[in-house]
Amino acid sequence: MPSPSKTQAKKKRLTMAERADRHALYQDAVQCVEAEIDFVDDTYFALRGRRARLLREDFCGTANTSCEWVRRRKTNRAIGVDIDAETQKWGRRNNVAKLDAGARQRVRLVDADVMKVRCEPVDIVLAMNFSYWLFKRRDQLREYFRRVHRGLADGGLLMLDAYGGSDAHRQLKERKKKDGFTYVWEQETYDPITGDLYCHIHFRFPDKSRIKKAFTYDFRLWSLPEIREILLEAGFEQATVYWEGTDEDTDEGNGEFTPSEQGEADDAFIVYIVAET
Repeated sequence: MPSPSKTQAKKKRLTMAERADRHALYQDAVQCVEAEIDFVDDTYFALRGRRARLLREDFCGTANTSCEWVRRRKTNRAIGVDIDAETQKWGRRNNVAKLDAGARQRVRLVDADVMKVRCEPVDIVLAMNFSYWLFKRRDQLREYFRRVHRGLADGGLLMLDAYGGSDAHRQLKERKKKDGFTYVWEQETYDPITGDLYCHIHFRFPDKSRIKKAFTYDFRLWSLPEIREILLEAGFEQATVYWEGTDEDTDEGNGEFTPSEQGEADDAFIVYIVAET
């Protein structure tokens, strides 16, 4: 058995990448669940005139968004669905466990395929972070939307995000400095015939260490017209794009999303899509 001094010395030799937790880095770099739930909560109220209570987060991963939902009000409940048991386990330990006792009782995580899961009717289904793009065929995506439609309560909403613009069709690497690390988004390949988009997230650290391919995504790059058409084919009455406004000082997104029928030919954009039953 190694002595404490040897164990401490070994720990000191670990790089920042070796000490890092990829799920925590993802949450810090990619998610802003407070702003996301602001949009979800306010949009449901604007469209339905009442507050939603039960939310289902598909492809929930670490259930970070579900936890934010139940923190908002004591009447809120969340169901998180994901097929990755390891990631859900991390979420239980690092997100759900940090809620107060009452809120913990209002989060239920389900280890299941979103195409097979059965649960009570919900007010809102979320499929964020472009997760539904793993369905590459039109019939697959339509069937997923149909199953969501059947799982919604009266007046229920499906809320998605999507991205596009000319940059979405290119091989590229984008880097963003965060507190203590650099987030790298890589679009390794894009096929304009199939729409296949193969992407990675990497993390780099000040000591030159890195986590390469911390996350990998094999997507189809769906366009906004395609997504809206398939939602209507699946039974939704309306599918509205919420376009982000522009900050006049920075010429970048201002975080305010409004219903829009026309967008702009930007190099890159992110939108919300709200489908109504």
